[in-house]
This record gives sequence, C-alpha cells and structure tokens, in this order.
Amino acid sequence: MKEKTKSLLYWFILLQPFLDLDFFYRGKLATILPFTIPTIIRIAGVVVLVGLLVWGQKKLPPAWLWAYLALSTLYGIFHLWHMQNFKSISPNDYGYSNFGEIFYLFRMLLPLALIWVTKKLEISQDFLLKAFAWVSGLFTGTIVLSNLFVVSLKSYETGVISGNIFTWFMGPLYGYSHSASKGFFYFTNTLSAILLMLAPVIFYLLLERFSWRTGLLALSQTLAMLEVGTKVALYGLAGSLAVSLIAWLVHLLFLKNVKFSKGGLVTLLALAGITGVCWQVSPAVQRYKYEIYWANSHDSKIDQENVLLKAGLAKYKNDPDKLKEFEKDFLAKYYQKYALNKRFITKSYPYKYDPQFWIDLLKEPASVRLANRKVEEAMLKQVVKYDNDPLDKWLGIGYMRQTNIFNLERDFTAQYYSLGLVGAFLYLAFYPAIILYGAFEWLKEKACRTFYLTSLLIASALLLGASYMSGNVLDFPTSNLLLAFLDGGLLAYIKEEKGRSTGLRIVRFGKK
Repeated sequence: MKEKTKSLLYWFILLQPFLDLDFFYRGKLATILPFTIPTIIRIAGVVVLVGLLVWGQKKLPPAWLWAYLALSTLYGIFHLWHMQNFKSISPNDYGYSNFGEIFYLFRMLLPLALIWVTKKLEISQDFLLKAFAWVSGLFTGTIVLSNLFVVSLKSYETGVISGNIFTWFMGPLYGYSHSASKGFFYFTNTLSAILLMLAPVIFYLLLERFSWRTGLLALSQTLAMLEVGTKVALYGLAGSLAVSLIAWLVHLLFLKNVKFSKGGLVTLLALAGITGVCWQVSPAVQRYKYEIYWANSHDSKIDQENVLLKAGLAKYKNDPDKLKEFEKDFLAKYYQKYALNKRFITKSYPYKYDPQFWIDLLKEPASVRLANRKVEEAMLKQVVKYDNDPLDKWLGIGYMRQTNIFNLERDFTAQYYSLGLVGAFLYLAFYPAIILYGAFEWLKEKACRTFYLTSLLIASALLLGASYMSGNVLDFPTSNLLLAFLDGGLLAYIKEEKGRSTGLRIVRFGKK
C-alpha cells in the first residue's frame, strides 16, 4: 500500500502544471461547477492520499495533528462568528459568503496534510528530484517553446505575445507587455514564485548530477525565468544562480562533501552569462524603466486638474453634501488622468461610496498612485478603519472580502487582513518553522550538512520571499502544494539522515 501511495503522490505532483493551465479558469470550464475543476481534483487527490496513508498504516494520524485540527476548527468558529458582525460601506458586503469562507479555511489545510503525507511516506532524494525535474520541464519547456513560436499568452495582459526572445535585441519593436510570456499558464505571480522555488533544485541537479539532460533542463529553467518578465523571476534567477554557486563552493571547499564538476560549473557560469546578456533587454527591466519614466513624468501632466481640484475643495468645504457630489464628479471625470486603476476605483472600493478616500489618494505622488500594492493595502486599511472593530486585528475581515476588494499582492500581509493575526499564524507559521528547523538540524547534525538539504532550504526560503514580494502564492493551490511537497521531502530527508547517523553511532559504540 505504501508504494502505491508513493506512486499516486508522484503522479499527483506531476499533474500540477496541467492543472494550472489557463483555460481551466476561463469561460464555461471555470463556472460549470461551484469550484474550478483543478481545485476539485487537488482536494480529491490530497484526501485520497491521506486516506490511503491512514489505511495502510492501520492507525490514525498523530495527536499533534488532531490538536492542530481542533485549534483550526475552534478558530474557524470564532472567525465565522466575527464575520457576521462586519460593517461595510458596500451594499453587497464586498461579496462575502459563509460558504466561500469555509471552503477557503478548509483549502488552506491541504498543504499541511500533504507535508504530513510526504514525510510519512519517507520519500527518497531521487523521488523528489525526479518529480521536480519533470515539473520544471513541464513548466519551463512550455514557456520557452511557446515563446519561441510566438504563441504564448502574455504575462501582463490578455492575448498572445507579439515577439519572442530574439526580438528583444532588435530595438523597441514591442513593449514589455507584448513580449513577457507565461506559456499557457494562469497566474503570472504564482508561476514566477514556482519557477523561483524550482531553480535551486535544478541547479543542484546541474552541479551534482551533470549530464546533457540536466544541462538542458537548467537552460530551459533560465530562459523561462527571463521570458516570464517579472522582477521576482528575473532577480530570483540571478539570486538563485549566485546562491547555488556559493553554496556549492562552500560544500566543495570547506565542508568537502561534494565532488568537483567541471561541466556543471561551466554550464552554470554560461547560464549566468546568458542572464547578463539578456538583462537590459528583458521584459522585467523594460517594465521597471517604463514605470520610473511614467511616475517621473506623470505629475507634471496634471497641473491643471490639481488647480481645479483645489478650487473645488475650497469652494464646498463648508457644505458636506455638495463637497461629496463634487468629489464624485471629479473622480468620474479625471481618475484616468491621475492613472488610477479603473477596477480599484469602480469595483474594488467604489468611489461613489467613499469619494474622500480617493481624493486623498489623488494628492499622493504618481509613484504611490501607480504602485498597485500600496493602493491595494490602502483600500484594505480603509475597510478596516470603517468597520472599527478591534477583533479585526486578531480574526481578520475575511478572505472573501479581502479577495473581492483586491487580492493583495503581498502574502503574509494579505493573510493578516483576511484571517487576522491568529489565523495567519495558524495557517502560515509552519512554513518558516520548517525552514528554521531544517537550518537548526543542518547546523547540529553533520549528516544533515549536505548540499542537497542546503538546496531545499534555499528553495523553500526563496518561495516564501517571493510570496511576500509578489503575493498570490501561499493562497494558491499550485504553489502551496508544490511547496508542501518540498517541505515534506525536506523533513523526510532530515529524519532519514538523523536515523542513519544515530545507527552509525550505535554501531561504533557497540564496537568499543
């Protein structure tokens, strides 16, 4: 039974890139059932894996897992109770529903369940590396080939890209939004974070198990991270190359527990060279330059509107009703001139219900108005301010409300707003805790001080860093389940190495 469960886990992980394909989340396929098809498959997959593991063991999960479920249930009850007393300026309460909230709370338990399954199955190093090599190949191969043949979906807008990686070197033929490509996958932020997590694992394979296959896989990984066109992917690629090389050199020169690989080193340096050559013309850098130019030049273009705004505010400052009407009319007429996101001002936090909030934002420099994450968090702060309930800090305002306002692109902060401090700790704390535990064992146990464990720790830490920088990672099943598989494999490896080390110590003591 254990081997069958392992096999199912392997195919379940390999299925994740397919479940992230864009067409599952568009049109009829996205609405034909209460939940998307990939979500249903993932839930069913984790439930079956847990069921098979429990059945094969002939015993129930450990007490700590039951205690965690009890705490989660207790939190869920208080969280849902708190959600019923929320005060909102929105007539539809920002799209809140108890059913959606309960489903989210349940869904957030799936990664922990998969960590437990992966650890209990005691998956081997080869098992994890083989699975992630395939996952990387499926993600990056799709991105690279679809970019090459100019059939990839755009990373930043809808539609298909206009040029491939070679057109980057032909001058300003296309803007960054027409050349950044995400293959046929759904969400760019999530995809970038996944690629970043996979990079240290793939570079480990390159340096430790060099062959034409691992070299080709590392090349595909590098090109895909350049082509996806996000800062997380681009800077993450440079960071992964540097950190992987440094870690390998530490293990080679100081810990002396890896072998020198000329082919792996030359290939890694060549990939760094490719990254350097593509850096200035890459979509991520082009976007960054455009944002700086737009922010610097935009404020000077609204001088006339600023004069009108100042005059209107002064004219109606003693008549609240007329002031509110003036503010609404001004926002409706000029929000585009101030580069405000249309969805933010009309749907996320509609200006007609709280025009004063948006008028205050107009007074901020363009660098603030154009920074989506700052505006997203400002809207959430205003929602919390209006509710004026101290329990929001501890129990949150609800995932359904937070995501319907706008899914804040900064994990940990997003979960703080949706779940509160208690919920964010309950559902997220085990991610950094596993990294800290792994680092502790790496320092404590010589047997755990391997390049493999170093690479897994780097991969896990990079994904958490990416989740904070770009968001939409820890709430999304593709990324959080792949992270759970990695973390479970990390824990299984530590247990195996500690057991082997203890066994050797016992043998040596017996000989004495």
